[in-house]
Amino acid sequence: MESIDFTIVTASYNYARYIRDCLQSVAEQDGVTFEHLVMDGGSSDETADVVAAFPHASFFQEPDKGMSDAINKGFLKAKGKWVIWLNADDRLKPGSLKAAKEWAENHPTADVIYGGWNFIDADGNLRRRMTLFPYSQGMMLYLGCYIGSTSTFFKRESVINEGHLLNEEYRYVMDGEYYARLGSLGKRFSYLPRILADFRLHGNNLSKRNYGTLDACGWLRLQTQFAETRAYRRAYGHACSKDENINALIDGCFYLYYRLLKPLLKLVHLPRHQR
Repeated sequence: MESIDFTIVTASYNYARYIRDCLQSVAEQDGVTFEHLVMDGGSSDETADVVAAFPHASFFQEPDKGMSDAINKGFLKAKGKWVIWLNADDRLKPGSLKAAKEWAENHPTADVIYGGWNFIDADGNLRRRMTLFPYSQGMMLYLGCYIGSTSTFFKRESVINEGHLLNEEYRYVMDGEYYARLGSLGKRFSYLPRILADFRLHGNNLSKRNYGTLDACGWLRLQTQFAETRAYRRAYGHACSKDENINALIDGCFYLYYRLLKPLLKLVHLPRHQR
């Protein structure tokens, strides 16, 4: 039986408007073998019909406890050497899987491979390009999640098969908690300096912030996001004091430090053709 290079896991719930782009972007990948698992939480729109038009995709529909639960179910079904979760409203860039495979072959000790991505609007127009730099646990803890889940690959053998799954208690920064936890366990991250995917920004993104239009519930959701980041900072970093007020002040200092350091690191590691 031929081995599978990649498993793409897509959590879906009433995203028929966008999921065709997602499926098409995977179907057009070449030079690799892959499976695409669509984990649907019970969509009532045309999602099932859209997925049925793409023979490469497998559709699993059952109730779930949220996005993290759906992704974990896909992770546990995965057969590929490398696993990525690709949001239903996002899409891979042409040649991304082939580039990731070649990078993995040249970096055999990597447990996690990640690249850059583009922010696009609801209609697929480019908003902003995101390039990164080699992994920093301090950056992840104090600046917050800066790696895009839609352009990140996990080695199934050394990550998922060892039982490292998303924390289902996290709704907004499950990716940041996951990366910080893997980093604390000594998993090796490798940065592939290439734009691998498009991340779509629209009104229904869970983590989207628009401070000027927030109502009381919006502010509560925003504080929950901040609390999740603070929680994994304490769990996988360190607290300098027993007084949380002092810790908060120290956190702010580290935040400013990494905020200033980030553009310098991006410039140093910018792909040559983009300098």
